[in-house]
This record gives sequence, C-alpha cells and structure tokens, in this order.
Amino acid sequence: MKAIKYIFFLLLIAIIGLAIYIAVQPNSFEVTRTKTINAPVPVVYNNVIDYKNWEAWSSWVEADPDMKITLPEKTLGIGGSYQWEDKDGVGTMKTTKAIPNETIHQKMQFADFPPSDITWTFKPNADGSTETTWTISGKDLPFGFKAFATFMGGMEQQIGPHYERSLEKLDSVLVADMKKYSITVNGVTEHSGGFYIFNSVSCKIPDMPKHVQQMMPKLGAYAMENNIKMAGAPFNYYHKWDEANNTVMFSCCIPTINKIVSTNRDSYRAITIV
Repeated sequence: MKAIKYIFFLLLIAIIGLAIYIAVQPNSFEVTRTKTINAPVPVVYNNVIDYKNWEAWSSWVEADPDMKITLPEKTLGIGGSYQWEDKDGVGTMKTTKAIPNETIHQKMQFADFPPSDITWTFKPNADGSTETTWTISGKDLPFGFKAFATFMGGMEQQIGPHYERSLEKLDSVLVADMKKYSITVNGVTEHSGGFYIFNSVSCKIPDMPKHVQQMMPKLGAYAMENNIKMAGAPFNYYHKWDEANNTVMFSCCIPTINKIVSTNRDSYRAITIV
C-alpha cells in the first residue's frame, strides 16, 4: 500500500510539474520562413492571393492526400477564403488585407484554438526573382494551446518544415508554369480590329526570347489581377526589326474584349486596333 501511495505521490508531482512547465511557456509565437522564388513578383503574388492555387503547392496536402479542401465562390483577393478538414479538425483561412505585389494579410482559425495572423511579403530582386517571406504568429495563447504545442514539439517544429517545403513547391510550380510560354515567330498576321493591353521593350534580337519569358507572365498576371477578359491568344507586336544593328523594338500583347483605360501608374498600356 505504501508503494502505491509513493507512486501516486510521484505521479502527482510530475503532473503538477508538467502543468507549471506548460503554464510558463510564452503566451505568443511566431514562425517565419523566407525563400527566393524564381519568378517575378506579380506572378508570385497572383498565385498566392488566390486560394484556388494553394492545393498545388501545400505541403500539408502533400503529406495528407485525404485532406478535404472546400473552396467557396470567392477565393481571390480581400475577402477570399477556403476551408480544409483533416484528422485533427477543421480550419479556415481568409484574406483580410492586401497591397498588390507587396503584402498579403490573412487570418487562420483552426479547431477551437485562437486565430493566428499570417503575413506574406514580396520583394523584387535585381535578377527578376522574388524574395518571399511567409510568417504566422499568435498571441494570448490559452493553456490548452500551449499544452498542444508542447506535446507536439513546439510551433517552430510543427510549422517551420511545412513552410519550407511549401515554398519549395511554390517555386517549382511557378517555374514550370513560366516554361509553358514558348516563342515562335511564324510570320505576320492581321487583326480586323479590337483592343489589347501591352508592355514594350527594345533589346538585341538574341535577347528577345528572354524578355518575352519575363514580360508575358507579368502581362498575364496584370490581366488576372484586374479581371481583364482575354479575347484570344497573346501575341507579339514588332514595332521595329533592325537586323543591321541587331536590335528589335516590340510589345507583348494580350487582346481584350473591352477597351481598357490604363492609368499613369500602370506598367502596362491599352490601345485600340483599327
């Protein structure tokens, strides 16, 4: 009997000690990961701002193929959201604020835990890539949340590797998407009339494919961001082809259904074909 009481006493001390250890854990957390994505800022931003794209690069989906993803009618931009369900419970994510091509702010709610704040930042690099930072933070954590985090190895251990893997997959997905753009000059064609948006550049003729691969995805991202409906396949418009000096001036163009009025701060222009 004394042995049982002694074991019970030791167990009680262990439980009290564990409770004290959990209680004194920080009342907040923050996990951040940064990766250089080999795609222009508009391409990265426009992928992340639409939850329809997340399943393709989410490491959580990769780790749990049985995860159920529910997409509402609105997934793009401020107010866009999505929901997932796995063996641990139901979670939701909603975009609360965004500055195009700079930052995205989101609110995540999982099970009965307190909501977490998520922030994305996008910074352009000189080589055309994007320094992408993904941060999740929480505060005023209750005892139950701290207990869960403690037993699971901490939030850094739980979330950090997933963020790293997801950013790796995001990079792979976007690089693969951009490689789908091919350049073939088959000759000259005529348009009967209409509208198109474009961006222009002058360069050496051998450098033209490189510029098209950079410009066309940006132009497409601009069209998506502004809900501009395409009226056909993208094309190049050659303003000047100078073989003597090995130079070319051309525009990457996307035909549009309606006339688009661009502003002075837009990087792209709209024009009417007559």
